[in-house]
Amino acid sequence: MSGFDWQHYWPHVVFATSILVGVAAALHAAMTKDDVRAAIAWVGVIVFSPIFGAALYLIAGINRIRRSQVSQRRHAAELRHAHTAPPRPPPPPEPPPVATTPAATEPPIRLATVAAELASLRRLGDHVAAFPLTDGNAVRLLDSGDAAYPAMLAAIGAAERSIALQSYIFDDDAVGREFADALVAAHRRGVAVRVLIDAVGARYSRPPITRRLSAGGVTTATFMGNLIGFRLPYANLRSHRKVLVIDGTVGFTGGMNIRAEFMAGEAGPAHSRDTHFHVEGPVVAQLATAFSQDWYFTTEERLSGPEWAVAAAPHADGVSARVVPSGPDRNLSSNHTIIMGALAVARERVRIASPYFIPDLQLVGALTVAARRGIAVDVVIPAANNLPMVDHAMTAQLDQVVRAGCRVWRAEGMFDHSKLMALDGQWAYVGSSNLDSRSLRLNFELDLEVYDPVLAEAVEARIDAQIAHSRPETMETLKARSFAVRVRNRAVWLASPYL
Repeated sequence: MSGFDWQHYWPHVVFATSILVGVAAALHAAMTKDDVRAAIAWVGVIVFSPIFGAALYLIAGINRIRRSQVSQRRHAAELRHAHTAPPRPPPPPEPPPVATTPAATEPPIRLATVAAELASLRRLGDHVAAFPLTDGNAVRLLDSGDAAYPAMLAAIGAAERSIALQSYIFDDDAVGREFADALVAAHRRGVAVRVLIDAVGARYSRPPITRRLSAGGVTTATFMGNLIGFRLPYANLRSHRKVLVIDGTVGFTGGMNIRAEFMAGEAGPAHSRDTHFHVEGPVVAQLATAFSQDWYFTTEERLSGPEWAVAAAPHADGVSARVVPSGPDRNLSSNHTIIMGALAVARERVRIASPYFIPDLQLVGALTVAARRGIAVDVVIPAANNLPMVDHAMTAQLDQVVRAGCRVWRAEGMFDHSKLMALDGQWAYVGSSNLDSRSLRLNFELDLEVYDPVLAEAVEARIDAQIAHSRPETMETLKARSFAVRVRNRAVWLASPYL
């Protein structure tokens, strides 16, 4: 009897394999996807092309495949690092409707008091966010790299005990090298330094800045570069967070990466703009905890000892704020939920700036309901985007919010990477989250929720300055685009969950 005739039977083997692989992938998609539309789409792709569809599902749907394992690992890191932050108290009681004058001669530190009309939004955050709302915080807006980078470098230069730095992109350019040299200098004078860069973001420049840092003795790690034993960076599950904590007392966070394009002196007329925030007070402990959890998750090193102690004293006249981490783990959709809640309680106006504005159906509904309630909803997006494909997808969806009365503005001039939201001149939500599926479902993000009229008005003024140099997108301007352009935009929009 002759052996197996592969040349004769290979079509049958390939056919049987494709059926088995396709059925397995389709079952996995149907059983694990929370969004019925996503499940239907993936099953359809797999059924029509079992082998190619299954391979595409494995790559593009990777966060659902890994989600439970990632969540377990991150949950373990959070439990192991719980000692780095004070215990979370139960939500504080509602403030009395009429303020009373305290008998003490010095003004006491308030316990997360907020305006009565925002009390329900605060309660939502108490249940959704990983950290409690704290008082006694000082939060200051820093306009782009020309304001933020010198302040960050000065803080690094003054560090005495510890430096924790996390960024999505940390380029090996003039600005990146200045930061790297400052971190190396801090390490050499005895400061404990830890730098965490996303594995994909670390590859935005060649050679990567990690080589310069490591050569200088700085302990550096890349986030999610070797996940569950597979040595390749995944397009999904990226850490988009930006955090700098100095000596456990001063913090910086926001939307800005470390790269020369955000400094006018380095990039010239083609420079981009962004917004970062200088933070002091109890919320610095939350930034430090978020970093330490990400660091432990990546390296399994626990940041303990006196050099990592948090010593952020509250300010007597500080404001209420909290850190809101989100990501495809136990914090899934925290940012999404708080934004939805803010739109629900708005009374007069909502201003939003986002470079990548591709809201899901729920957010589109919340925006349109707010506009139809008579709320002035202004959304600012760039006139010229740094990611053309994202701009195509954004444009394809704008009619859904414009038709309902939201005002969408195309900001002319330099590209603005800021992610800002302000509500009624009283509340601000700022940080790393874009209003797209990648930020709201796939990335690890970190934002600040701040109850403060001064900061809210500063954010509104920042957005109003953009609007002053913008052109409106209307139903007429959207329809004026050629049919071919509208078809292209709509086709790209179909892939928007993974842009």
